[in-house]
Amino acid sequence: MKKSLSILLPASLAVSSMFSSTGVVAAETLVDAIKNGKVGLDFRLRYEDVDQAVIAAPDRDATAITLKTRLNLLTDDYKGFKAFVEFDDTTALKDDYNSTTNEKVSKSVVIDPEGSEVNQVWLAYSGIPETTLKWGRQRILLDNQRFVGGVGFRQNEQTYDAFSVSNTALPDTTIFVAHISNVNRIFGESSPGGDHDNSTHLFNVAYGGWDAGKLSLYVYDINNDDAAAFSSKTGGMRFAGTTGMFSYAAEYAKQSDAHNNPASYDASYYLLEGGVSVEGISVSLGREKLGTDGVKGRFITPLATLHKFQGWTDQFLGGGSGNIAGGIVDDYLLVKGKFMGVAWLTNYHQFEYDSATAAASAKSDIGSEWGVSLTRKFENYSLSLKYADYDADAFSTDTQKLWLTASASF
Repeated sequence: MKKSLSILLPASLAVSSMFSSTGVVAAETLVDAIKNGKVGLDFRLRYEDVDQAVIAAPDRDATAITLKTRLNLLTDDYKGFKAFVEFDDTTALKDDYNSTTNEKVSKSVVIDPEGSEVNQVWLAYSGIPETTLKWGRQRILLDNQRFVGGVGFRQNEQTYDAFSVSNTALPDTTIFVAHISNVNRIFGESSPGGDHDNSTHLFNVAYGGWDAGKLSLYVYDINNDDAAAFSSKTGGMRFAGTTGMFSYAAEYAKQSDAHNNPASYDASYYLLEGGVSVEGISVSLGREKLGTDGVKGRFITPLATLHKFQGWTDQFLGGGSGNIAGGIVDDYLLVKGKFMGVAWLTNYHQFEYDSATAAASAKSDIGSEWGVSLTRKFENYSLSLKYADYDADAFSTDTQKLWLTASASF
C-alpha cells in the first residue's frame, strides 16, 4: 500500500511500548482486551447497470456485479485505550465495466475496483475527561458529509490516515480537530489516484443546545501534495433542525485557493432547504449553489461524499473536485416515507450553471435528474433498489443507472 501505512507504525509501536513495561500481567490484560472485543462481519452484494447515450461509443453501457466482504475487530477498553482493525475485500463477479483500474476504458465507469486493503486501523485513548484521541486510519464523517465524508455507498470506502481529537467538555458542544496525512480514496490501492498525500487540517465545532436545531462552524484547510488543484481553505457555518412538522437547513461557506494550488480564486457556497412532514410523508424543497470566480476557479469539495449530492448518476464529480467549470445551482425536490416496512424516497433535480465560462455554454440549463429508491431492512439484512435518470441539456449525456443491493451484517 502506497505510503498509507506509514502513520500506522508509530501507533503499533505505541501499543507495544504501553504493555511491554509491565511484563506478563500487561500482556495477559491485552489478550483479555482482544478476547472480550467485538468482531464484525459484513457482506454487500450489488448489481449496477449503467446506460449512457454515447453515439460515438454504442458499446459503452456497463454492468457490474460486486461483492464487498468486511471483517473487523474492536478491542475491549483497557485503561482508556481501544484498538480497531478492519479489512475490506471487493470482488467483481461480473466485470463488464470500467473500474478505472481494469483497463476496460471503452465501458462506462463504475468506481468499484477489485482489491483487498486495510480500511481502518486505529488506536484510541479516552482517559482524558470528555476527550477522545484517535491515531491511525479512520472514518471521518462531519455534519452531512458535504465537505468531509466516507463515500459509504461505494464498495471501497474513503478513509483517512489521521490524528484526531474529539472533545465534549463544553455543554451540548462537540469540538473536532484532525490532522490528515493521507486520504485513502475510493479508487483503491491499485490506482495512481487511490492515495493522496496530505497535510490537511480539519476544525469543526457543533452546538446542539437549542431545541430548534444544531449549529456547526468549521474551517477545512486542505493541503494536497498529489493533487494541487484540491488544495483550498474553506470556512463556513451550517444550521439544521426540526420544529414540529417542519424541517429546515441553511449553510454558507467561503473558499479560496491554498498552499500549492496554482489557481488564485475566491468562491462561495450556500444551501437553503425547507420541508414539512405530514402523516409519515416528508416533502422538502431546496437550492444548493457551488459557485465560481469566473474562469479563475470554482468552489470544490474534494473530501465530500459526492454521491449523496447533485443526483445519483454522479454527473458532476469534476475529477473528484465535486464541481464543474461554470459552477452548479441545484434546485431539488425530495419526497420520502415508509409503506409496509419499505422505506421509499424519490427526488428531482434541476441543474443550472452559476456563471458563464468558456466551458459553460451560453445555455444556462445543465440538465435534470430524477431518482427513486426502495429499502427494506429486517434483522441483520437489507435489500434495496435504486434508479436514477439524468436528462442532459448543456452538460454530459443522457444517463440511466440501476442498483440492486443485498446486505448482511453479523
